[in-house]
Amino acid sequence: MRVLAAPDKFRGSLTALEVANAIETAVNRCGGTCVCVPMADGGEGTLDVLGGPNRETTVTGPLGDPVTAEWRLAKKTAVIEMARASGLSLTGGPETNKPLEATTKGTGELIRCAMEQGAKRIIIGLGGSATTDGGLGALRAMGPLARYKGIELIAVCDVQTSFLSAADSFGIQKGATPSELKFLNQRLQRITQVYEDEFGVSVGKMSKTGAAGGLAGALFAAGAELVEGFEFIAQEICLDEMMIESDLVITGEGFLDSTSFDGKVVSGICRYADTFSVPVFVIAGGVSPEIAGKVDCVSLVETFGEKLSFSETELCIERVATQRLNSLFR
Repeated sequence: MRVLAAPDKFRGSLTALEVANAIETAVNRCGGTCVCVPMADGGEGTLDVLGGPNRETTVTGPLGDPVTAEWRLAKKTAVIEMARASGLSLTGGPETNKPLEATTKGTGELIRCAMEQGAKRIIIGLGGSATTDGGLGALRAMGPLARYKGIELIAVCDVQTSFLSAADSFGIQKGATPSELKFLNQRLQRITQVYEDEFGVSVGKMSKTGAAGGLAGALFAAGAELVEGFEFIAQEICLDEMMIESDLVITGEGFLDSTSFDGKVVSGICRYADTFSVPVFVIAGGVSPEIAGKVDCVSLVETFGEKLSFSETELCIERVATQRLNSLFR
């Protein structure tokens, strides 16, 4: 049996690569062959999926302190994950974030660095941000946009949110209070006018421009193409070629609910698998009752209990994958 291990990360527990490795261990134990393809939807993990980092640059962190951000440059293509420079995890989480101060400046510095080091194609993954600055910090840090003539900018988006909805959709997750949300909304309104005046583009209600607190809108103003995360990554790694050669696909994520089927990894994997008539098995940390029975899945929490599923996540994944594979081999 040929198994394609194509999971998303289990946020807070395992990276997508660690999940894929756990699945591979189970496949090998059962006598099958496994191809590991850790996936992402444009958010955290995108850099690892597209080859992993081979550069480090010190840039301005989301709250102004210097941070060392990893990125990639190979064959004149750069891959930048904005979370590495301007991510919520760098602030210590929503409890210690300062939503009104959080800036994308460091991401802009990375983009400029990539350009100055010869990149002709710059891919920017936009998930996991601490920011709602409309991307203005990044845009100013990029320097004169005339220097980017002939450079392909690709903003890989993990949401469809519009620019003016960015604060209301994600501000609370980034630690904003109701009064701060009001300020952030007003600031985004002002920034839309800035982009219209300076670049002649209207980003306010455009789909995807609210990704990373409006960074996608700023990059669009700078000439970037906004792409759907999963589809872009799937094409970059030739997922269809690997899918058609597989007998089973095992995917997964930390929590499976209705949002998992709204442009996320699991929905994309299921769609590709359906196209090639390949069965899919989904392993999730938890599964919402609304999903039960709609997809072939298992919840680690329901199977092993909350304590074990969080403390021994890899082992739990190996066990459920082994059980499913053994049932198929018999």
